[in-house]
Amino acid sequence: MLHRLLQAPPVYGLARQLLFTLDPETAHDLTLHALAGAHAIGGARALRPRLPDDPVTVMGLSFPNPVGLAAGLDKNAAFVAALADLGFGAVEVGTVTPRPQPGNPRPRLFRLPQAGALINRLGFNNDGLDALVARIRALHLAAPLGVNLGKNADTPIERAHDDYVQALAAVYPYAAYVAINISSPNTRELRALQDAGELDGLLARLDGERSRLADHSGRRVPIAVKIAPDLAEVDLKRIADTLVAHRIDAVIATNTTVAREAIADLAQGHQAGGLSGRPLLARSTQVVRTLSQHLQGALPIIGVGGIFCGADAVEKLRAGASLVQLYTGLVYRGPGLIGECRRAIAEYRKAAAPAPV
Repeated sequence: MLHRLLQAPPVYGLARQLLFTLDPETAHDLTLHALAGAHAIGGARALRPRLPDDPVTVMGLSFPNPVGLAAGLDKNAAFVAALADLGFGAVEVGTVTPRPQPGNPRPRLFRLPQAGALINRLGFNNDGLDALVARIRALHLAAPLGVNLGKNADTPIERAHDDYVQALAAVYPYAAYVAINISSPNTRELRALQDAGELDGLLARLDGERSRLADHSGRRVPIAVKIAPDLAEVDLKRIADTLVAHRIDAVIATNTTVAREAIADLAQGHQAGGLSGRPLLARSTQVVRTLSQHLQGALPIIGVGGIFCGADAVEKLRAGASLVQLYTGLVYRGPGLIGECRRAIAEYRKAAAPAPV
C-alpha cells in the first residue's frame, strides 16, 4: 500500500529521483527556486489541476477549495505567488519570528523514504518579520494567505507572549489569518506554551491585541492555534475549551510528532526533531476526531499530518476537519497530490450534501 502511495506521476517521479540524490534542504531550496522560475515565465500554472472551485467558508473567510499548503515550506513568503499557481485553497507561510535567526545547525532535515516520512529540526530558521512583511504587503492572491508566528529561540519563555504580540501587530494588515505555533518540538520550551496557565495568558494577550488592532483598522483577522499530536486526551479537551474561551477562530491539528515507534528501526529514525508524513496520519486524524467530538462545532478544525492521497484528505474531513493542509506528501507525491485531494474532497462533499427538497 505504501509503495503505491509513494508512486508519483512520471514527470515528477523523474524529478524526485534527481532531487532525492541531493541533501534534503538543498533539494527543498532548489525546488522552490525552480518553481519561481516557472512562475516568472507563466509555466507554473500548467501544474494547476483543471478543476472548478469548491468553495468553503471557514473562520469567516472564503477559501476557493479546502486544500491548503501547510506552514514550513515557504518560511519567508518568498515563493507565495508561485505556490499559489499550484491550485491551493490557501497558502500558509512561516513560521516567522520577530528577529531573523539561522535555526539549528545542519544537517537538520532527514528523509525516511521507506516510511514516507521526514524528520526536521530546522528550528524556525527565517529572515524575520521585517523581511516577510515587505514581501506579503505587495501580494494580491485569489486564495487566503495565512502567516504562522513563533517566538525567537533566545526569547525567554516568560517573555514569549511579547514575541507573538509583536508579530501579530506586524502582519495584521496583510494576513488573511494568523496561525500561532506553540507546538514545534524544535524550539526549547515552546511546547510549554500549551500548558494551562501559559496558554491562557498567551491567548488573553493575543485576543486583547487583536481587539486593539481591529478597532484601529476596522478589520478582524482570524487567529488559529497549531497544536502538537503528542497531547493526552484530557489536554486536548482543555486546550479546546481554552481556545473557545478566548475567541480563537480555529485549531490546526497537528504539528509534527516526537514519537518514534513507527520508524525506530529505520536509518535516520533516531534523529532528533519533528516527524511528519505517513507515520503521523493516524495520530493526527485521531486528534482531529477527539477535538471535533469535544467541540461539537464550536470551533473549526484544520487537519494536517500524513496526507498522501485523496482518501487521507477525506478521512480528515470525516473526522471533523473543515480544511486540510499538505506538506510532506508533496515531497513524495508532487503537485499532483493537490488535484487528487481536491477531487476526492469535492466528491465526498457532494455525496454528503443534503438532497434538494
